[in-house]
Amino acid sequence: MSNPGTLKERMNYEKSFDCVQCGYCLPACPTYETMETEKHSPRGRIQLMKLAAEGKIGLEELEEPVGKCLGCMACMPVCPTNVQYDQMLEGAKRVIEDNKQKPKLQQAVEHSLLDTLIPSTGGMNTVGNLTWLYQKTGLQKAAQKLRLSTLAPLAMGEFEKVLPPQPSPKERSARPAFRPARQPEKARVAFFTGCVMDSMFFAINEQSMELLAIAGASVVVPEEQTCCGALHAHSGRHDKAVELAKQNIQMLEELDVDYVVNNAGGCGAQMIRYDHLFEEGTVWHERALAFTNKVRDITQVLADLDSLHFTKPVHERITYQPSCHMTNVQRVTEAPRALMQAVPGVELQEMNDPNFCCGSAGVYNLVQHESSMNILDVKMKDAGSTRTSTIVTTNPGCLLQMKYGAQKAATGQRAVHLVELLMEAGPVPKDA
Repeated sequence: MSNPGTLKERMNYEKSFDCVQCGYCLPACPTYETMETEKHSPRGRIQLMKLAAEGKIGLEELEEPVGKCLGCMACMPVCPTNVQYDQMLEGAKRVIEDNKQKPKLQQAVEHSLLDTLIPSTGGMNTVGNLTWLYQKTGLQKAAQKLRLSTLAPLAMGEFEKVLPPQPSPKERSARPAFRPARQPEKARVAFFTGCVMDSMFFAINEQSMELLAIAGASVVVPEEQTCCGALHAHSGRHDKAVELAKQNIQMLEELDVDYVVNNAGGCGAQMIRYDHLFEEGTVWHERALAFTNKVRDITQVLADLDSLHFTKPVHERITYQPSCHMTNVQRVTEAPRALMQAVPGVELQEMNDPNFCCGSAGVYNLVQHESSMNILDVKMKDAGSTRTSTIVTTNPGCLLQMKYGAQKAATGQRAVHLVELLMEAGPVPKDA
């Protein structure tokens, strides 16, 4: 085990005393809403973390409640005592991961996926290319017809049905490393492609960079970038999360850009917290802070530039599913809505509880599928009640979850990324 310090230090034990067990977090917590048990609430988990750090209960008693937590952080904005639940949760996951005995096969699979495949741009491009081949050759239709997709591990077969059409390997390899602004340059940005976003939603990344260029930002695609590390941090693989953060920090230090821009709420939430991965007062903490100061969601940059004019009305009634990490961690709430409302013809109808998590939460919908579906059922009931034709979101996991949810609940709604909606509206430079 590579983690230094006592159990209390690693689990951020001192932070647990900030929780006064008031219960303000209960109505904000999706798992408490659907499971109705105290141990599946933020304050319940904090109490269990405290008991585990004190040695009064074993880590095995902590594993299930912590594993069921979505990590949506909806509890943090409503907390009156500013409890740093995010740091306690990651500390608990780190300790559980470090002390868990796993079969060698499971260790090998997790190492191959999390430590080798996901951080590799080439590896994730290969996943995208294989998915294209699977779709193009008719294998996907055959697998669905013969119900072979039900044999896929975890719940992958369910989400395979709603994957978007993939670009050909030739299209993937044709991406330019630099796109000049389509009007007098107002900013120069590095675009963070993301591992899942680029492999499964390559077209949205291309549209994102095109939007930025139209809005007056020159776009650099750094070859040295790697996975943001969110999946690693959320699964307790702290050392790998630190390693990936260092690589991205070094990548940005070598560039002369105003911002590092992403279009995935989960990636942005991880990157703006890079400083939490390093001890205060260290060189790496200072370097991480310099990095986080440049992290922006694409909606923030587009709204700040205010340089887009839309030429094609989109006559639709839409509803917005905010990414939890974008809302609760990045605290980006106004820019996406402002951009949606700038599209001519669009009518925005909010859900009754838009900030209720959709249940995607990274790979939660795969590893905690039943719990995820219970949460999704609540979300789709709310989304369906809006009587809208389109659900707009800003995160790849949310996008797949909402596509699947709309299909499962038969609401008749389509789900799109906000970037896709903006591109449908025919964006041009405002002064063109």
